[in-house]
Amino acid sequence: MNLRALAARAVFEVLEKGVSLSVALPEQQQHLASGKDKALLAELCYGVMRHLPQLEKRIGDCLSKPLKGKQRIVHQLLIVGCYQLYFTRIPGHAAISETAEACRQLKFEGMVKVVNGVLRNIQRQELPLSTDSDTLKYNTPAWLIKRLKEAYPENWQQVITHSHERPPMWLRNNRLSQTRDVYLARLQAADIDAGAGESPDAILLASPKDVSLLPGFHQGAASVQDGAAQWAATLLAPQANELILDACAAPGGKSCHLLELAPDIKLVAVDFDAKRLERVQQNLQRLSLTAELIHGDAANIDSWWQGDKFDRILLDAPCSATGVIRRHPDIKWLRKSQDIEELAALQQQILDHCWQWLKPGGTLLYATCSILPQENKQQIQAFLARTPDAKLDTLARQAPEDIGWQIVPGQENMDGFYYARLHKATL
Repeated sequence: MNLRALAARAVFEVLEKGVSLSVALPEQQQHLASGKDKALLAELCYGVMRHLPQLEKRIGDCLSKPLKGKQRIVHQLLIVGCYQLYFTRIPGHAAISETAEACRQLKFEGMVKVVNGVLRNIQRQELPLSTDSDTLKYNTPAWLIKRLKEAYPENWQQVITHSHERPPMWLRNNRLSQTRDVYLARLQAADIDAGAGESPDAILLASPKDVSLLPGFHQGAASVQDGAAQWAATLLAPQANELILDACAAPGGKSCHLLELAPDIKLVAVDFDAKRLERVQQNLQRLSLTAELIHGDAANIDSWWQGDKFDRILLDAPCSATGVIRRHPDIKWLRKSQDIEELAALQQQILDHCWQWLKPGGTLLYATCSILPQENKQQIQAFLARTPDAKLDTLARQAPEDIGWQIVPGQENMDGFYYARLHKATL
């Protein structure tokens, strides 16, 4: 099927059915054989998600009436076509003719003239995309802009700008295979430009590469993981022979890092999503690591664990993922304002329950990939207020007066992330 038709189908799944792009895109990519075509399909879909309000406004201005019902997929196709005209090097005539052909393949023969007419009109007028409101200017929903203004009154525009940049590619050196310096040398020998990050195993590539080009990747020499996420295992600091729980483990990057740091721990990795738990197993297998995987609910540990309490717990809590919008721009359109309070309530439930399963003297690391205080600083403040045996450690990377460590998108080239390390008093 025509590549633009596949892009329209993926965008339709996200915007009309609420499917994440990380699910919708691979479903369409499987119809393409060429790696170049798969990359272009990803570029179109991710680009649409980054610039959606401006593209919607431009298409809406060119239509005499909105497309509804079954015709919504034609609307998404028009957005894909519009993105090509404004943001790609594809010649305008080729973008328009291919998009019109996609309309035929989607079995909307009667709409081909509309698609042709709208896109030719846009090409002919050469008007800039609208910036008449904050939503259009920043390509971000109004509810999120409001929350970011409240959380970051002095630099909210910068936070949004960094959230729209194309993300860099980070690697995590597997210290069980080699030192970071040795792997940096292997990358250099393979003509891959890279440098060391701030955390002990982090490597930042100058430009993204296909993992097949990375030396020893399929043999477990390194993993792809953002620099911010790599702090989790380091901050939890696993020690030999400890019993450790990774409470929301999928897709498994942090589980694997814990085992790379301390191979002799007994790691229990649990996740509520059985399908995503399969990813944890795949990651463990590639790195030749072993953990006890459990399909279960971190808010109800009693139902699936009858063993001892844990020495350390990593709680990478379900969250809004507002810190990783640059990697997943569809988050802006899948999340709603009311989700934040609902997520905060779920986080509280999981945090309180996990605390019951932590040994006295143990450590719990609370983490999210959110940049909203309701899920982070305020969550931990409330937990400390209601939990007498909890003490907050001051992390070396945070200011002494801060509650935990908030990383904002773009900081040291990392994603947005939050960490708070809690210590449980001994009896």
